[in-house]
Amino acid sequence: MNKELALRGAVQIFSEDSLLQRLASGKRLKIKLGADPSRPDLHLGHTVILRRLKAFQDMGHEIIFIIGDFTGMIGDPSGKSKTRPKLTLEQTRENGESYLQQVAKILDTQKSTIVYNSEWLNKMNFADVINLASKYTLARTLERDDFTNRFRENQPISLHELLYPLAQGYDSVAVQADVEVGGTDQTFNLLVGRELQRDYGQTPQEVITFPLLVGLDGKEKMSKSLDNYIGIAEPPEIMYEKAMKIPDTILLDYFVLTTDIPTEQAKTAVQSDVIAAHKMYAAEIVKMYHGESAVADAVNRYNTVAAGAIPTNMQVVEISQADYLENGGKIGLLDLIRLAGLAPSNGEARRLVQGKGIKIDNKIVEDVQLQLNCENLVISRGKNKFVQVNFVGTTTFQSEL
Repeated sequence: MNKELALRGAVQIFSEDSLLQRLASGKRLKIKLGADPSRPDLHLGHTVILRRLKAFQDMGHEIIFIIGDFTGMIGDPSGKSKTRPKLTLEQTRENGESYLQQVAKILDTQKSTIVYNSEWLNKMNFADVINLASKYTLARTLERDDFTNRFRENQPISLHELLYPLAQGYDSVAVQADVEVGGTDQTFNLLVGRELQRDYGQTPQEVITFPLLVGLDGKEKMSKSLDNYIGIAEPPEIMYEKAMKIPDTILLDYFVLTTDIPTEQAKTAVQSDVIAAHKMYAAEIVKMYHGESAVADAVNRYNTVAAGAIPTNMQVVEISQADYLENGGKIGLLDLIRLAGLAPSNGEARRLVQGKGIKIDNKIVEDVQLQLNCENLVISRGKNKFVQVNFVGTTTFQSEL
């Protein structure tokens, strides 16, 4: 069963016969995953591969989780239309620590080997880099679609970006990986690892690629920057509400790629009653990352919000009344939206009000010049973001209940 889960949803295997032979050999394999911590938060898109690693781990294989603190300073150009901003080593390390805390929700980190690729890449001198670069030709590097497209469109390609696939590939050499897993957007980089291992006298790793999970918009891959994601560290009620927004056409993909629910069972559920299937999926995701006890409250909150009522559990923000005494004890609507954390700026707050996206005590407000008494109230953005605002003597912020 674990082998089926480990390969569930795989798009390509290089090479499948060799992989099956290794799995049948009884040898404890080194299964590698590399992750550049460009962003500190993991979402369900990341779990597609992490859950496959968990299946390999349950089979007794060694999981080698490489935090790309060094390569993160380069920035993976895969799928990018322009050069990515570089991070500092400190930033990648900080993000990496957050990654590990969230990865522990899926993998047994005590039974995993966790390393930073700066351990070997930072030690390479210029002669080492030239030697590594000699292993691959420019023509082959430019075969990558993103490089080809950028070159054709006269978009800049920095030389350091061309080194990225070699740096990632060298990770496989450094840890002597038997198998590497990744998304389909990483296929080129993973295959470079195979070639480099051969050049360095090692047995080439097997490569398994998995599909990229489409986000809640139903179009682009799940991404925090596109705000089409479900984060695995988000509160259970938010996870549930977001799961209910998954487009019907891709709900089955979510079942297959992010849960252990048998494919046929999921297919039957989606075909029989898609609304009930959404609820089934939402409950399963909440249970997986927050436990069975969190499901009932998430369901109740969703039903409350769906019925147009105000939920009882929400984020609490406290604002000092003293800051508004000179204004007659009143606070401007735009300032209130910003201080409640519903918009990063007054300009964005103005756009939300003009778009009828803000409610005070469940009533839409449309006057951007509105002044409100400094009295406790509930302010909401959209259908599911509610904040209880309490006016007190000092300004403090409390985390979500």
